[in-house]
Formats: sequence, structure tokens, C-alpha cells
Amino acid sequence: MSDTNTIQEEEKHSLEWKAFLFIAVILFPVLSVMFVGGYGFVVWMLQVFVWGPPGAHG
Repeated sequence: MSDTNTIQEEEKHSLEWKAFLFIAVILFPVLSVMFVGGYGFVVWMLQVFVWGPPGAHG
């Protein structure tokens, strides 16, 4: 019975590391690029349709 518990613990530990690496290496960088790109797109569209280009006016 203890062999079963150790195998499950080892599998759990392995899955935790895989999940951590997925989050740290893939998910957070992708979300960061999407967030920054989305923010830049929103600012760009606001400049095009609402505020006008940056710089001196008049």
C-alpha cells in the first residue's frame, strides 16, 4: 500500500512541476504580450478616432 502512495505522490509532484513550467514559460509570457499588445491597440484606436495624434496642436 505504501508503494501506491509513493507512486501517486511522485506523479503529483511531476504534474505540479509540469504545471508550474507551463504557467511560467508559456502562459504568463503569452498573456503579457497579449495584454501589452491590446493596450497599445486601444491607445492607437483612441488616437485615431478620439484624441488625435500626439504632439503640439494648433
